[in-house]
Amino acid sequence: MPYYVYQVESAELAMLKQLELIKTFDKFKQAKNFARDTRAAQAEGEKAEIKVMFADNQLAAEEMLMEKRDQPIVMEHEK
Repeated sequence: MPYYVYQVESAELAMLKQLELIKTFDKFKQAKNFARDTRAAQAEGEKAEIKVMFADNQLAAEEMLMEKRDQPIVMEHEK
């Protein structure tokens, strides 16, 4: 299964996220390094996130990125 690198932009009031596929990789290490380099090259005030997704196909990767996830619960010992 391939690794997809996306640029994800979400507005505060928007229900949907804007997804832009940047590149596809066969190996995780290549995808991770590309994502890290892309994040480092971003302008300081840019709010877009760079995410790596592992999925069967591009549609499955985009569906996972669009899922609404609850905020993680921070335990007392993790604060």
